[in-house]
Amino acid sequence: MPYLVGRPMDLGLEDEDGIELRYEVPSRLVEQLRTGEIDVALVSSIELFRRPEYSYIAGIGVAGRGVVSSVQLFLRKAIEEVRHVALDPSSRTARTLARILLADGPAPSFEEVEGGTDPRELPCDAWLRIGDPALRECHGEGLAHWNPSEQWTLQTGLPFVFAPWIVAPGVNLDAHLPAFERAADQGLAAALDLARQAAREWDLPEEVCEQYLTRECLYRLPAGEMEQALWTFRNRAAALDLCDPALAPRAIAL
Repeated sequence: MPYLVGRPMDLGLEDEDGIELRYEVPSRLVEQLRTGEIDVALVSSIELFRRPEYSYIAGIGVAGRGVVSSVQLFLRKAIEEVRHVALDPSSRTARTLARILLADGPAPSFEEVEGGTDPRELPCDAWLRIGDPALRECHGEGLAHWNPSEQWTLQTGLPFVFAPWIVAPGVNLDAHLPAFERAADQGLAAALDLARQAAREWDLPEEVCEQYLTRECLYRLPAGEMEQALWTFRNRAAALDLCDPALAPRAIAL
């Protein structure tokens, strides 16, 4: 994925033998995974439960236990008064999470924005934004917001897994698993430097980017807790007919 949040997971992968690394928004990576253009993708977790025969690397990925500033619902009204939401087209998982969390009260209508359209420009009560733009709007512009990851953890007591490494059907990843673990180790070791670089590029305070990348985002989870979080997400999404409740992708141990 092309966002700052993914760098601690893929740092150095482009230098590994037999691996070609490409950057696209998560929704585009899902399309490439489905067509067989790519074998593995750090991509929206809901995809695990929308096509059969996927597997995923256990224990590593992009997750959060509480606030994650790069996924935000920006508000023009109090959350209790929101009746129309524009959804960022870049992440299918964030869109699904917003639908789940807002289903308990008077359910708003959702508009899935076409690529290239800025959701904040639409006549909506709130708009979902992901990635680096969400981080900048939250901390650079100080817009009113409601954090889906925080709400998920408050409701479930679990972390939320935004993006695991999803492996396409029929792909044997055994020979390359050490490369993914090395990338995670290198990325976590470099997280502070990555945060400082982002702060300079975006003209944000260093402490904001450091907080985000080194404390808000989780990149390693116990495999059992990761599975529990993913399966809980599947069940709640399936209750709204947003995925297949029968799918249980295989976890690949590092």
